Amino acid sequence: MSDNIWGYQPTAGHTAGADLIGYKVEATDGSIGKVDKHSDDVDSSYLVVDTGVWIFGKHVLLPAGTVRTVDQAERKIFVDLTKDQIKDSPEFDKDKHVGDAGYHDQIGGYYGKHRRP
Repeated sequence: MSDNIWGYQPTAGHTAGADLIGYKVEATDGSIGKVDKHSDDVDSSYLVVDTGVWIFGKHVLLPAGTVRTVDQAERKIFVDLTKDQIKDSPEFDKDKHVGDAGYHDQIGGYYGKHRRP
């Protein structure tokens, strides 16, 4: 496993440049929503997931390192997090997530402590 929370795991099956918008996102214990936005930037790859009614329309920022598998055929992304871990994550701030290293450190720190070895 890579130590970079902001990079896709080599085993995830994600191809840089692939359009993931609209893919369903599955936590270890069920569906959490759909990809609204994503980035493949080196050391800053992420998914923004629209959780819909599940947690009242909240958007969450998931670092690419939380992605276990991308299933292109089924248009699903499986992450190594539970629904509660995602629900309890720091709130997504669309104004801070681009260019604010402190915000990325906060998000990365939260998800980093929940990663499986």
